[in-house]
Amino acid sequence: MLENIRENSQGPVAKGILGLIILTFAVAGIGGYTSSVDTSVAEVNGEKVSQREFDQAYQAQRNRMMQQFGDMFDTLAADPAYMANFRKGVLDNIINEKLLNQNVQDLALRVSDEQIKDTIREMPEFQLNGVFDNNRYLAVINQAGFFRSSDFRDYLRIEMTRRQLSQALVSSEFSLPYQTSQLTALQNQTRDIAYATISAHQFKEGLEVTDEEIAAYYQDNQLMFENQEKVKVDYVTLNVAEIASGISVSDDEVSQYYQDNMEEYRTEEQRRISHILIEFGDDESAAEQKAAAVLARLQAGEDFAELAKTESADTFSGENGGDLEWIEPGVMDDAFDEAAFALTEAGQITDLVKTGFGYHIIKLTELKAAETTAFEEVKEQIAARLASDKAQNQFFEMQQELARVSFEFPDSLDDAAEVINGSVQTSEWLARGGNPAPFDSNKVIDAAFSDLVLQENLNSDVIEVNNDMVMVVRMNEYQEANVKPLSEVKARITDILVNEKATEKAATVAQELIAKLVAGESISDEVTGFGGEFVSQAAVARFGGDIDGAIVRKAFVLPHPVEGSVSAESVNLPNGDLALVQVTAVQAGEAQEIPNLAEQKANQLAQSAFQGYVESLKGSAEIKQSEAEASNSF
Repeated sequence: MLENIRENSQGPVAKGILGLIILTFAVAGIGGYTSSVDTSVAEVNGEKVSQREFDQAYQAQRNRMMQQFGDMFDTLAADPAYMANFRKGVLDNIINEKLLNQNVQDLALRVSDEQIKDTIREMPEFQLNGVFDNNRYLAVINQAGFFRSSDFRDYLRIEMTRRQLSQALVSSEFSLPYQTSQLTALQNQTRDIAYATISAHQFKEGLEVTDEEIAAYYQDNQLMFENQEKVKVDYVTLNVAEIASGISVSDDEVSQYYQDNMEEYRTEEQRRISHILIEFGDDESAAEQKAAAVLARLQAGEDFAELAKTESADTFSGENGGDLEWIEPGVMDDAFDEAAFALTEAGQITDLVKTGFGYHIIKLTELKAAETTAFEEVKEQIAARLASDKAQNQFFEMQQELARVSFEFPDSLDDAAEVINGSVQTSEWLARGGNPAPFDSNKVIDAAFSDLVLQENLNSDVIEVNNDMVMVVRMNEYQEANVKPLSEVKARITDILVNEKATEKAATVAQELIAKLVAGESISDEVTGFGGEFVSQAAVARFGGDIDGAIVRKAFVLPHPVEGSVSAESVNLPNGDLALVQVTAVQAGEAQEIPNLAEQKANQLAQSAFQGYVESLKGSAEIKQSEAEASNSF
């Protein structure tokens, strides 16, 4: 194919077209072919946030979320409303960073080259055995996407100057002792309450929803009824396991491997050793006499473990009867090793053994002889390994061929499948998340939804799914994101609106009842008439308990009851019902000393101060957002 292109490009017609293109560039300039359309997603005090910058930040944050939450994030990503908020959060973060960077420049905060150099050299990520290693440094920053060290230094300079600003703000915050006492007292406060629940369901009867209301709700909540964009792809896979299944390994190859790698299937002799140590002290002769006396007692039949506990200077092993557990040659002193490995049967003890530590008496407590696994036991394992090794070699060769052919013949996967003796398969509908393997891989999905595949309708590049599998995909069918027709979601909208109206009606009833209660009237009979009943609960804590959280939160924001007045309000419950809540008494909490509470409170104040500072920058900044661009980017 490439050869045909080269041949055809030499003809007079092709040369004429090429000359016309060159002439056009010469007259109009290459810049004339560059799109002048502004694709930025935001502008912060005149500084643009490019679509590319947003895309990179979005993908980085998405990858972090997937690593942290796994399959749970796939479920969240299937919700268009959630992803719209997710994209908005990413854009907000970029805007905040722009504002901070601009503020850093206005304040003339600087970081010297020497500070950056020292910081890099001290970062543990770039050290080997506690010492800065330049090769590791370059490898790590390349892996992170910084292909020039100057790029990383520039990035670090921005981060360090921004940190100067944030630290100046947060380090000035502190928490006083009385504040922590007040906080713990409030946290330990309890309240006596009475509450009753009114079900909203009873108000549904007779409620009507008009077509106009349904249409208005449909128009105002398009994201709720949006179908995700989806794609079906044709694909070809190359898998080490499949290659290995077609590879045969001869008995001679297996046998030769076994002979050449015998050490893999041999377990060395193992010895469990105990010892009694008599240290030299100030008088080596006296130490030798004491060790000889202990040896004599052992030879007379006394228990080795007991003597180790009472006589051994190695108190750590002595507590365990002198046990040193399993040892290998070369671990202990040479003289110790020589004597210990000269013992041939469990229970044997040595004569006195002199080392730099003192005199030892050594006992062999357990012996495991060296063993070699029989060839027949590992024959199949070796065959599988050899097949896998051969498959790996073929895998890399075939992967290169797959890349070449899928690129040279980009309009079909047939040639690519043929060159690796594979077949073209077709996926089910794929979304941007929540797909089965191998389409649960970010790399695969990114390729499936890439411009190369969707817009240019070409084969993707070879995608490395994992170390043992690669694939190439191309579009089979594409379904754009679209809003479901009103006819399909009308019943759902009707239920939503009926529930909302029922809750509103219940809220009106609840407000009327609260007004009567505050006025001093008894409402027990009316509450009963609506299917509710007041429940009294004493000493309700702010946290924990089995009362609905919305009721507890409302109880703790109501004012303290005083004589002659009623402290009560209604509150919406998560299920759409309403609750009437009355506080009848408040018990003061006890102040407590909680470790690190002051530090935690100071951190909270620092975070609040920093967030307030960022909000103040926003308030005085000129910020323009193109949310359509950002939301349509992915």
